[in-house]
Amino acid sequence: MLRSSVLILTTVLLNLAVAVYIAEGYSRDDFPPGFIFGAGTTAYQVEGAANEDGRTPSIWDTFAHSGTVKGNGDVACDEYHKYKEDVQLMVETGLEAYRFSISWSRLIPYGRGSINLKGLQYYNNLINELIRNGPASYEYGGWISRKIIKDFTVFADVCFREFGDRVLYWTTVNEPNIVAMGGYDTGFLPPGRCSAPFGFRNCSKGNSSSEPYLVAHHMLLAHASAARLYKKKYQGSQNGFIGLSINTPFFVPMTNSSEDAVAVQRARDFMVGWIAHPLVFGDYPTIMKQNVGSRLPVFSSQESKLVKGSFDFFGVLYYSVYKVKDWSSSLELENRDFVEDMAAYVKGQRTRRSPLLEDMSRVKFLQAYIGGLLDAIRNGSNTRGYFVWSFLDLFELLDGYESSYGLYYVDLDDPELKRYPKHSADWYSNFLKGGLVMSDGAIRFRQDSSIPSINNLYQ
Repeated sequence: MLRSSVLILTTVLLNLAVAVYIAEGYSRDDFPPGFIFGAGTTAYQVEGAANEDGRTPSIWDTFAHSGTVKGNGDVACDEYHKYKEDVQLMVETGLEAYRFSISWSRLIPYGRGSINLKGLQYYNNLINELIRNGPASYEYGGWISRKIIKDFTVFADVCFREFGDRVLYWTTVNEPNIVAMGGYDTGFLPPGRCSAPFGFRNCSKGNSSSEPYLVAHHMLLAHASAARLYKKKYQGSQNGFIGLSINTPFFVPMTNSSEDAVAVQRARDFMVGWIAHPLVFGDYPTIMKQNVGSRLPVFSSQESKLVKGSFDFFGVLYYSVYKVKDWSSSLELENRDFVEDMAAYVKGQRTRRSPLLEDMSRVKFLQAYIGGLLDAIRNGSNTRGYFVWSFLDLFELLDGYESSYGLYYVDLDDPELKRYPKHSADWYSNFLKGGLVMSDGAIRFRQDSSIPSINNLYQ
C-alpha cells in the first residue's frame, strides 16, 4: 500500500554554493527528534583492496583500467584496511550515521553462487566497528538482461540475512537514473555502453536510444523485488526500512522564456520522474511515454503493482544547480537518445581537487543548505536525515582523483594515505556537537564562547 507521506532520507553531494534561505541562528538541537546527520562513501570509491581476499573485478574495475578516467580504485582510500581508523574519525567528527555500500563482487564474487567468507567478514567487521562506536546505516549496490532481477534479489537476501540484525536503513540501488544514462547512453560510466552518434567516447557496443530505458526498467523491478522480499521475510523481525536513492538535480531556466520554463519541468520529469513516478504511481511520466514512444518499456499490471509503493523512503542525492535551455527541435530527429528525448540542454559544474584545507565555499554551502533544510522541515517536509558527500576525498566516478568533495583530505602521496580534516570537517563537527550557527556562518556555543578555528575564517 502506498504511504500517504513519503520519508525523504536526504543524501547531499556538495560542490556548488547555491542561494537558499538561511535560518537565523540554528543548531543541531533545532532539528526534530530522531533526525540523523552523517556522511557517505561507496565501496569502489573508498575501499581499495581491489584484488584481495577473493574480490573479483566489477564493471568499475574494468572501466577505470580502460583509461577512460584518471586513476582507479585499486587502492583508493584503502578503507578495507583502515576502516577502524576511519570509524574513529567519524566518532571524533560527531557523525551519527555512516552511509556506505557493499561491493557485490566482494561479497558474491561471480554475481551468483557461493558467498566470499572474507568479504562477509570485512563487512561484518565494519558494521560491528560502527555499532561499537555509534549508529550506522548503509546502501549496496548486467542490467541489460532481465535475469539480473533474480540475481540482485538473491544478493539482497544475503545482505538482509547476514547484516539486517544491525542495519536499520537499506538503499537498494544508488542513482539508477545516472547509472542508466551514464553507463548506457553517453558511456561515461561503466560499463561504458553507447552507440553513434551519441556518447562521450567511442563505445564498442550498446544502443543509446533504447538501453538506458531498459536498464532503468530492470533496476526498478530489481528494487521492487528486493523490497518485497525484505518486507515479507525480514522487516517484521528486523524493524528496518528500505528505499532507493535518486539523483535529483535542481533545475532552473537558462533564460526567462516560457520555452525554457517548460524545458525545466520536462528535465525534472525525465531525470527524477523517470524513477520516482513509477515508485509512486506505478508508471512512467506522461511526457516520457509521449517523447520516447515504443523505446520505453511498459510495466505489466502485475509489475506496476509490484513497483508502486515499494519504498519506505527516498534518498535524495543533490549535487548542484543546473541551468536548462529548451531544445524542442531535437524531437524532430529520427534517431534520438535520452538527452534528445528530454529535449533540453543541461549545464552544471564541478569542484576540483585541492590540497588546501580551507574549503570555505563548502563551509558556506553547508551553512546555507542545512539552514534551508531546517526551514523546509519547519514548513512540513518529512525529511529524516542529511548525509554529506563525502566523508573522505576519494575516487570520484566522473573524473577519478581530479575532484574532491570530502570532509577529510587524503594525501595520496603519503604511503599511509594520511587523512587531514578540512575546515568543512571542523564546521560540521562543531555544528553536530551543539554549536550555534550564526547568520554569517560562524559557529558559537550557547555560552557565547566562539570556535576560533571556524570564526576566524570569516574575518
